[in-house]
Amino acid sequence: MTSTFPATGASAPAFANHAGYQRMFRAGELTLGMFLPLRFYQGDMRALEGQGRLVEAIDRHGFAAVWVRDVPLFDPMFGDAGQVFDPFTYLAWLAARTQRVSLATGSVVLPLRNPVDLAKAAASLDVLSGGRLVLGTASGDRAVEFPAYGIEHATRGERFAEALPAMRRWWQPADGSRAGHAWTDQGLQLLPPPTARIPLIVTGGARQPLPWIAEHADGWLTYPDSTHDAHGPARLAAKIRAWRSLIPDGGFRPHITNEWLDLVDDADHPRVPLQGGHTLRTGRKGLIALLDAWRAAGVNHAALGIQYSHRPADEVIQEIAEEVLPLFPAFAGMPGRSPDW
Repeated sequence: MTSTFPATGASAPAFANHAGYQRMFRAGELTLGMFLPLRFYQGDMRALEGQGRLVEAIDRHGFAAVWVRDVPLFDPMFGDAGQVFDPFTYLAWLAARTQRVSLATGSVVLPLRNPVDLAKAAASLDVLSGGRLVLGTASGDRAVEFPAYGIEHATRGERFAEALPAMRRWWQPADGSRAGHAWTDQGLQLLPPPTARIPLIVTGGARQPLPWIAEHADGWLTYPDSTHDAHGPARLAAKIRAWRSLIPDGGFRPHITNEWLDLVDDADHPRVPLQGGHTLRTGRKGLIALLDAWRAAGVNHAALGIQYSHRPADEVIQEIAEEVLPLFPAFAGMPGRSPDW
């Protein structure tokens, strides 16, 4: 059995026909995305009202991506319900309201899901959005979810390592050649085929050694280290160099990081860490300096979360769009192909 989707991570040419990848990633460059939700759920769904309208504005402004998290079960002890909505359902709804912005997951918890169902949902969303899905994946950080699924938390690394290549094997190549799963010879297919190869991004360590991530991931999403001084970007640069030195073919793989911001209206406000460094309070000049440092470190995309900002979400988005985004523009790439299904 053969497949045009090899199991190892692919360099940029493999995604030449994928609209979402092309909008977000270039070697040596950095683009901006926004993490959802724009306001945290704290027991009241009204916190999410109007978010779809703001995502439409994010699309019009020209941001590269919007990101949604995957939190299957809310644990009050953890204190963060994430996006609340199922990530595939919500991104499909947003796909119908947007035209260009890439749709990214940060990140789907692979060990809790059946790889066949994940492959089906991802391929469907990719086709419905015109090839805009970028699939971030993770091994899961909320131990309480695993027994609720009947899965041992200790097996999450093994399950992740099996699920990632299994999804690729199920995707039927768009050129009509056969997929690579074990039931191909019996005529089983998973439809629809993706518009092109769907980028699979590994988040954090995913309980895997770094050489495994270098071989299997189409990109790597990690926490940024400290963001209020020069030491964090320097350590991040060393981490990125170590990973890229292990990529088997030496080809380009994008690195992604994220930060939760309290962006204040004083443009000159210095970068101040809050909540033990979990959040950064800064003015826009400090944000621009951080993004410049990340780009120099080898980061290719920054996903910004404004859940902790004290200012209205639309005001923060507008300022970033007008004052920051022009310095880190998305790429025109190729237009998404969205037939009238």
